[in-house]
Amino acid sequence: MSALDSIDSLLFSLARAFCTPLAVFIQIQGCMICLILALGWACAAYVRNREIKRMKDGMRCGNSFSFLCHDISELEHSNQIKLPRVTVVMPLKGFGEHNLLNWRSQVTSLYGGPLEFLFVVESKEDPAYHSVLRLLQEFKDDVDAKVVVAGLSTTCSQKIHNQLVGVENMHKDSKYVLFLDDDVRLHPGTIGALTTEMEKNPEIFIQTGYPLDLPSGSLGSYCIYEYHMPCSMGFATGGKTFFLWGGCMMMHADDFRLDRYGVVSGLRDGGYSDDMTLAALAGAHNRLITSPPVAVFPHPLASDLSFGSTILHGIDTCCSSTANLWQRIFT
Repeated sequence: MSALDSIDSLLFSLARAFCTPLAVFIQIQGCMICLILALGWACAAYVRNREIKRMKDGMRCGNSFSFLCHDISELEHSNQIKLPRVTVVMPLKGFGEHNLLNWRSQVTSLYGGPLEFLFVVESKEDPAYHSVLRLLQEFKDDVDAKVVVAGLSTTCSQKIHNQLVGVENMHKDSKYVLFLDDDVRLHPGTIGALTTEMEKNPEIFIQTGYPLDLPSGSLGSYCIYEYHMPCSMGFATGGKTFFLWGGCMMMHADDFRLDRYGVVSGLRDGGYSDDMTLAALAGAHNRLITSPPVAVFPHPLASDLSFGSTILHGIDTCCSSTANLWQRIFT
């Protein structure tokens, strides 16, 4: 009986604690956060469903390629030859579980205009170097692709250094440059869709997208999945956004050639995070960042993700956010 009395006493104490003004405030705050998240996900689902409906309507009207373009006449040769040249820069480091499939999806694009792929590594000792060479051997003359050795970075992060070296090696006639991470799995029509939006609105500074994480079953993968889910709402607007994901960024090539808005110098001189730095520059110069509704990328998470690596991922993100904050303060 005394044991039951102790449990009753504990429950009454907890009930009183949860009814204090502070506890009620925390509960209300939690409910508001959940409500905001639910509304954000509902809006994101609306944007995605609207795009899916457009594709299905196009197929019913006879456009079997509506998943590539709104108007099937855009696929005619007379229109394809007018498409601008695009350079795809992929900074690489190491060789992961899904990298080969991701790279294959990136080089097998259905974009009809001139297209080149630059795989950039720090050195030939990087495991990615020989893996990419073997992949390119499979395609030989079917794609315009090469591996660029960037060397060790001394003034910025290695990823940014690889990106800038890729830009230096891009074709002189390239109108747009697309930066892709090695964990991005592209749809065959992604490059064409991004380019179309850039052509429609020359005021766009950066076009981006966001990853749809596919957990592998490990605790670490589910932690990253839960962390990214709230972040995805900022990209699912189907238009203007303030968020930027470094895994997919399409920009004007001349912005790098001419160092407009300090793009090159801002990244090269102490840049730590590519997306945070470019987002800060966009905000400082009132430039437009957009995320088209089709820019959603399946992102299978590695099966060997540990809880420790997940914590390191969170720390890296926090460091990136802090770097962005300081950059905004001193810009």
